[in-house]
Amino acid sequence: MTHTSPTAFAAADLGASSGRVILGVLTDGRIELSQTARFVTPSVSVTRDGRDELHWDFDTLIASVAQGFEVAQNSGIEVGSVAIDTWGVDYGRVRADGSLLEDPYNYRDSRTDGIPEKVFSDIPAATIYSRCGLQVMPFNTVFQLVAGAGQPGWDLTEQVLLLPDLVGAWFTGVGVAEVTIASTTGLLDVSTRRWSAETIADVSRLYGLPLERVLPALVEPGTVGAPALRLTKPVPVISVGGHDTASAVVTVPTTTDRFAYISSGTWSLVGLELDAPVLTPASRQLNFTNELGLDGTVRYLKNVMGLWVFSESIRTWEKTTPAVPLTDRCSAAGKLPPLACVVDMNDERLLPPGDMPSRLAAMAAETGQRVPQTQDEYARCIIDSLALTYRVAIRDACHMAGRDIEVIHIVGGGSQNELLCQLTAEATGLPVVAGPVEGTAMGNLLVQARAMGALSGGLAELRQVARASSELKRYTPGVLGISQQQWADAERRAFAR
Repeated sequence: MTHTSPTAFAAADLGASSGRVILGVLTDGRIELSQTARFVTPSVSVTRDGRDELHWDFDTLIASVAQGFEVAQNSGIEVGSVAIDTWGVDYGRVRADGSLLEDPYNYRDSRTDGIPEKVFSDIPAATIYSRCGLQVMPFNTVFQLVAGAGQPGWDLTEQVLLLPDLVGAWFTGVGVAEVTIASTTGLLDVSTRRWSAETIADVSRLYGLPLERVLPALVEPGTVGAPALRLTKPVPVISVGGHDTASAVVTVPTTTDRFAYISSGTWSLVGLELDAPVLTPASRQLNFTNELGLDGTVRYLKNVMGLWVFSESIRTWEKTTPAVPLTDRCSAAGKLPPLACVVDMNDERLLPPGDMPSRLAAMAAETGQRVPQTQDEYARCIIDSLALTYRVAIRDACHMAGRDIEVIHIVGGGSQNELLCQLTAEATGLPVVAGPVEGTAMGNLLVQARAMGALSGGLAELRQVARASSELKRYTPGVLGISQQQWADAERRAFAR
């Protein structure tokens, strides 16, 4: 591995709850991170045709990202490039002059209700899965596009750009489609890493969408793009793993290929890194997704609702009771009996914002369990349920892929939740390594560094830098004394129907 020392890059890492811009300085085999901006990811509600629509406030989002990049450039260190990663599926319709027809829809908007069923009545689900290998979620881009097929303005739409590419195009004026984010659309052939001509033709013909015309050219992560002309000091915008999970998985600090990962934040992305997709009927039945990663890899995983359920519950509680520090909540929950109440964290009722505790209570009652009575009991229910759902997802992924694993890596903000990490080790019977906390931003920065020639090598070399740059914590199963039989009993309760 070769270095230039020091070399700096700036990453906009945008989650569906909050975003930040991180400056990374590479020197002596390590990358040091510092935050130049942090902000809430802004949503807006718009009433149109008698329906409340949920959109992302793109102008405010862009202003926050641009400010973070400018602060990085004014830090006294020469910034070599910038890049953007975001959550998946959401997009904007862009006119020829680069303006948006409307703010991008928020994937939690209800316009896709019933749309998957409509699409599958026209194109068999098995046919779509054999091409795209994508987990069926109501907000997948293909379903959003079908939901919006009757909107005015398609004749004015020059490009449909997924969110990281939309932000990049605002800075550069050039629209592309990076493959890891494109693999969340349901329109990409995951075996060839190209647009699926068959699916695009089917969707365009059936729903009157001009997809052949508006989908941009695909690029792989690590592609050096056009300069960010809207910055005071124009530097190249790099296409990194535009899907935040793709960037996070770059930094899994593994020394073996026998690992599973959990990218833990608003969502938990739980799965394996493979060389080829798993497109079997059994994989489709279990609703696993095949999304693309760096250097030809496939991220075979299950989307689990994640810490969104916890944070949304806290928002509900804090409307009527004083705020409690998160560490205190987890500490109190950890003192309660384990597995007293567990639910399926893949239940779609947990997707929209709102009164999460009431939904959890209903799910507990449906499965014949005692409903939590206190905030601490709800917190314990959520954390136990996450660990239980991880257990099922990892076991099923290994079975579907024919892969044995020996360690689980948790990266991202959720790696700081010590109770969740320990419970994951208990549930799976495998050691858990937690960290890096800033996995997504770090992965974004490392791919930039390699694209700009400051690093060389493959994933193993990038992960070596991630290990050297991170504080890691190891959790060993058996510490809490919860037996595998207890977990098996809990699994039957949580997934009872």
